Amino acid sequence: MQQFFLKPVLALIVALTFSSSLMAAGKEGSAAELASLLKSYETYQADFIQIVVNENGGKVQETRGLLKAKRPGLFYWETRAPMSQFIVSNGESVQLYDPDLEQVTVHNLDDRVQTTPALLLSGEVDNLEETYRVSGRQVSDDTREFTLEPKSEDSLFVSLRLTFFKNELQEMRMQDSLSQLSVLSFDHIRLNETVDNSVFTLEYPEGVDVIGDAG
Repeated sequence: MQQFFLKPVLALIVALTFSSSLMAAGKEGSAAELASLLKSYETYQADFIQIVVNENGGKVQETRGLLKAKRPGLFYWETRAPMSQFIVSNGESVQLYDPDLEQVTVHNLDDRVQTTPALLLSGEVDNLEETYRVSGRQVSDDTREFTLEPKSEDSLFVSLRLTFFKNELQEMRMQDSLSQLSVLSFDHIRLNETVDNSVFTLEYPEGVDVIGDAG
């Protein structure tokens, strides 16, 4: 979980370079199409399974949990036991609570934090092409894929692939600079249902250590 979420905060996502103006126009079209899809999600709720695979194809980790996202900038992520973690964005900061460590880590919601892949569900997406190279392809009549490559040289992830089925985001597949693959599959998806803002407040016991940018 921390591999998928916090390292993008400290540095994180795709590898097609075209020179012709025709291909460039196609990529701009893909970015606009992806932005339009994501912006149609006022709220997004789902259960997830995340599987991390190493460069040799071996499964390193499997976690399950749930997420809730609401525009603009609100995000809740819960990983269930035995690797329990909570990540919450209130639109100004991102807080990670690790019950086992009895620690909360806080990061300001600056541009680098907003490159975290799952925050695409609640963050600003109008100018994706400024941060990513975006390409898209039609897999079947109902399935569309988009691949994002970060333009920043210090990003820890190499590519992010988003798969939509009938305009619902079904999967995120991220490869990092160490050839490690994180696959995030969503189930029980609920789009644009009412989510109260109180959901995006992190609760933790007194006495927990709070560290970080806003700690």
